[in-house]
Amino acid sequence: MTTFVDQVKEMGIKQAAIAKADETVERVTAGMNIADVRAALRGDAPRRPNPRLRPHADSFWFHIRPSFYHTEVTHIYPTFRLGWLSTFMFVWETITGIILMIFYTPSPQAAYSNMWNIISNVPLGQLFRNMHRLGAEVMVLVVALHMLRTFITGSYKKPRQFTWATGVILLVLTLLLSFSGYLLPWDQLAYWALTVFLSGAEAAPSPLPGIIDPAVINSNVLLILQGAPSLGAGGLLRWYLFHVLLLPLILAIFFFVHYYKVVLHGFSLPPSREKIGEDTAKRVPRDERTYFTPDIFTSELMWTALITLLLTAGSLWFWDAPLEHHADPIVTPLHVVAPWYLSWSQGWLKLADKTLVVGFIPLLLVAFIVMPYFEVGKSRRYADRRVGLSVSTIFIAAMLVSNWMGSPEFRVASSPDLEVSQKIMPQEGPSTLLGVPYEDMPVGAYFPNQEIEGNPHLTKALEEFGTAMFEHSCTLTGNPDYDSCVGEPGNYKNSSRKLAMPDPIASLIVEEIQPGLKRLTLRFESVDAKTGEQTINETTSYRHADSNYEEECRFLNKNC
Repeated sequence: MTTFVDQVKEMGIKQAAIAKADETVERVTAGMNIADVRAALRGDAPRRPNPRLRPHADSFWFHIRPSFYHTEVTHIYPTFRLGWLSTFMFVWETITGIILMIFYTPSPQAAYSNMWNIISNVPLGQLFRNMHRLGAEVMVLVVALHMLRTFITGSYKKPRQFTWATGVILLVLTLLLSFSGYLLPWDQLAYWALTVFLSGAEAAPSPLPGIIDPAVINSNVLLILQGAPSLGAGGLLRWYLFHVLLLPLILAIFFFVHYYKVVLHGFSLPPSREKIGEDTAKRVPRDERTYFTPDIFTSELMWTALITLLLTAGSLWFWDAPLEHHADPIVTPLHVVAPWYLSWSQGWLKLADKTLVVGFIPLLLVAFIVMPYFEVGKSRRYADRRVGLSVSTIFIAAMLVSNWMGSPEFRVASSPDLEVSQKIMPQEGPSTLLGVPYEDMPVGAYFPNQEIEGNPHLTKALEEFGTAMFEHSCTLTGNPDYDSCVGEPGNYKNSSRKLAMPDPIASLIVEEIQPGLKRLTLRFESVDAKTGEQTINETTSYRHADSNYEEECRFLNKNC
């Protein structure tokens, strides 16, 4: 065996060092010497036999990837990189989630204080919480768009029916994974969002009507999901385990099955590149191949850097993870809404019975899974799939409308004074009034849109007060039609004027009831034009001098 010393005697120190470096690189890369690495970085064609294939096949990570791709699928169209981006977001969520787990305890007594500790005391804690929450929202959006792209390009057709089925399951798991994280902060948003979700378990129809009593099944399912007769410590622990253990494990299993089927059948080409009824993704001509090393690998490195930059910048400057007050089973916040990706279900509940909606959703899921097995059309070309594409467009429009129906703007009636109070001085969540420092709220009475000289914080709050009053009040002067001004319960044609206050007098009253404690009262006075009866409604809140409301509002809403 020739040693390095022998090489030095034979070749000289310079040539021996070059030869040793070349040998080391070839061992590390499992077959590529320095010249091969330089050729790969330059984009040169590989020598024969291709030394880039062996390190790809022997790699622990890269061997599950194809060694080469059809050049057509390496462009932005037709994949838009959505499949890769879905995988990246899962890895992103795993990394940021593990970091947050270090500072979190799944207990109602500790979870909420842990959140405040993360965003105020842990170095970079607020950034990582923002990145994790933003990543969850982006992951749901990306996986949904990936499924939509697969349908539009017809990539779910034979032989990829099972690949589509696993993709639908991955989408459901992504929704559950994101939603299960909602409960963990143990704030009002988390508690009541899960309470609404669990109410569906009580209304699920029986799988065998007339044979099995649905109440028996639903009560046991509800007990499993919330861990006790009521939502509390047992429920928080179970949903924490769902979020960090069970759901990621199931998702990882289906991910590898999904990706195995993708590699097995190949990445489907653009519909126009294949003859009707043919699938040539696995037959890649030599002159149309793009090798994983270096082209795909370096491209994915670039996309990784770019997406990381965008997520980090967004978490730093443009988006904050919300955190409301501590969970309180006694106080129900006004306008409890589901996450944006589940608000369509809340919209359906406003139109139909809960049991009907809860029973319809699983049927819709099954229909999505089996759809490719029953579709008879062989062509993937857009011109031949007008019916399918039209149906998908109608479905997307229906989901967008359903999402809007899930908002408080649709078929949600409350008194106008409560609507104004919710925007100015809500029981839960951030507001402009919450951001007014204690010393900037002198004792007195203030009116909407009043300008307080030398007090920009209170002036801004009163300006918002005026905006809210304009949305929920009307004038009867020169308007003989009383109903068109005030509105009637159940009439939602004009949501911005529903149940408006006629000719109201509104004010904000600040009183000092003892040193260091002030009472804030929103007072609304109006007179019924028909009966002449005067109505006075008040909403009250208290402010303590030792409470740092400005800091709390800054964490809840940077615009306070």
